[in-house]
Amino acid sequence: MRAQFVMSEIGVGLRRNLTMTFAVIISVALSLALFGGSLLMRDQVSAMKGYWYDKVNVTVYLCTKNDALDAAGAAAPGAAAGAPTASAGTAASSGRPCAKGAVTPEQKQGIESELKKLDLVQTVMYESSDEAYKHYKERFGHTALASVVTPDQMPDSFRVKLKNPEKYEVITSAFAGRDGVQSVADQSTELDNLFALLGTLNWAALGIMLVMLIVALLLIVNTVRVSAFSRRRETGIMRLVGASGFYIQVPFIMEAAVAGLIGAVFACAMLGTGQYFVIDHGIALRDKLQLINFIGWDAVLTKLPLVLVIGLLMPSLAAFVALRKYLKV
Repeated sequence: MRAQFVMSEIGVGLRRNLTMTFAVIISVALSLALFGGSLLMRDQVSAMKGYWYDKVNVTVYLCTKNDALDAAGAAAPGAAAGAPTASAGTAASSGRPCAKGAVTPEQKQGIESELKKLDLVQTVMYESSDEAYKHYKERFGHTALASVVTPDQMPDSFRVKLKNPEKYEVITSAFAGRDGVQSVADQSTELDNLFALLGTLNWAALGIMLVMLIVALLLIVNTVRVSAFSRRRETGIMRLVGASGFYIQVPFIMEAAVAGLIGAVFACAMLGTGQYFVIDHGIALRDKLQLINFIGWDAVLTKLPLVLVIGLLMPSLAAFVALRKYLKV
């Protein structure tokens, strides 16, 4: 097969249907940009999960004297009206945490010992009420509530780092409601809503990408058929003189492949531009949102070859399927 003939036919076909070729390029570019963006979003969510879940702790808050007074008062609501005050045993029977009083040194030691014995626990760090108050002032010292908070209102706690943060239910079930334990808090539950939102946005991007991909395929099929119809006399003559079906189809398939490849190049340019101007420079989210572990250029560059291959093969296959029936003479 003469390469010069094929290239000339490709140029003729692209120029003859310039408007539709341009529409194909734009559609392919947008759909593949959304496809690449969805892959990068998935990598970003995975990176954020790995980064944040690695820092997530399960916190076991210990009872204070204030908690014991609150539990006793709640267990005896008639005290304000002159009714007899409920005993600690009565408060304990109500099932309220800290009903038996503040945590004792023995309870504290037992809790720490049992935490360290668990296989899923990586480290256990004790934080006193004074340390908790100091950290609270550092984070929320500018708020009005910070002026009325006192150190004795801050509970002692154990900060537990797990080998697998998703197993926090084990700590909760083992220590929640135990004597001396006020509550068990897991920070990963606060992140689940964020990751669920990001996952929803990712699926929405994939849905839009699928719609754009269908539009691009329809445009490719229509463009190829219009091109084949405009050259039906030429293809008929070529068939009559013995040209094979593959020889006739190659120029049309190559036209679609070239248009798709150009669209894929534009998609790669959009992905690279987004990484450069939105993440690294320009808007510079990496500098403004330092709490987020943004993906780097290595993640972007690994997606570009896939985008180019899809941009080349997708139109080619669509054109091949569309031409099998149409070019029969």
